Amino acid sequence: MLILAIESSCDDTAAAVLEDDRVLRANVISSQFDVHARFGGIVPELASRRHIEAIWPVVSQALDDAGVTIADIDLIAATRGPGLVGSLLVGFTFAKALALVRGIPCVGVDHMAGHLLSIRLEQEYPAFPYTALVVSGGNTSLFRVTGPTTFALLGRTRDDAAGEAFDKVAKLLDLGYPGGPAISEAAAHGDPEAIRFPRAWLGEDSLDFSFSGLKTSVVNHVHRCRQLGQPLEVADICASFQEAVVDVLVEKAIRATRQSHCRTLVLGGGVAANQRLRRRMRQRCQEEDIVCCTPSPVFCTDNAAMIGIAGYHRYLQGHTVRPDADAYSRSPLN
Repeated sequence: MLILAIESSCDDTAAAVLEDDRVLRANVISSQFDVHARFGGIVPELASRRHIEAIWPVVSQALDDAGVTIADIDLIAATRGPGLVGSLLVGFTFAKALALVRGIPCVGVDHMAGHLLSIRLEQEYPAFPYTALVVSGGNTSLFRVTGPTTFALLGRTRDDAAGEAFDKVAKLLDLGYPGGPAISEAAAHGDPEAIRFPRAWLGEDSLDFSFSGLKTSVVNHVHRCRQLGQPLEVADICASFQEAVVDVLVEKAIRATRQSHCRTLVLGGGVAANQRLRRRMRQRCQEEDIVCCTPSPVFCTDNAAMIGIAGYHRYLQGHTVRPDADAYSRSPLN
């Protein structure tokens, strides 16, 4: 079965072509960094307009890269939510219309499900069940994954997602957008122990997250330095902030893996590309005799290949969408 997958949940327009859930024939991602960088964050209306401009060229390139035509496609899978509704509607409506014209089935995919299964894009991937940490600009959640369509929520953020905190701190420090890579690059030249920013553990057994207090602590530190005329050690601030985020993510993920009686921990989401997080997670998993699986960075960020895998398995379960199906901004998985 040839699958055309489409992803447009936020600010990346992406398309991929897969054979079933194993052979990735093409994976195309069109970024909007140049559009949003001057604003220090995503402007939803601008994102929607750029998706409209990019959707057909991106899909056409994916088909060309795969060496197929739209007539060869058997199934279309598209992100239905969560995300920016305007952005989602572009890709999801395009997919439904194309499927209707071609007379082939269309599947709506939860973006979170894509991240939970993105590890299956690698040549070697773990068997079910496993614990998964999805950490991105819009989500920070822990799941027990028992099958390609069965996910049990273990914990989630109560306020800011980790990636959102990265973006807000980067904007505060005038580091530009996207904030995650900018913070990580600056942190490489700083001391992670220079400033003791708080860690929100939320109770002895809690698997939930909270990053709003950490973000506020960084804001207060920066304002205090500026008011006192003290030099702003940006590298140290970034390193210390990043370390506080990584500490909580790693320890909660290890705790969740123990509590869910799994021996494998999988990372997913854009922040999972952070090198400090990947190193620390592998180190702690080795200490705890847990297998740590991390997708390639290109499969951590938003991409259509993971949507194709999730869509394929939803189709096997009999889940297709009607032409009047709507997108949604919040994931039912959370």
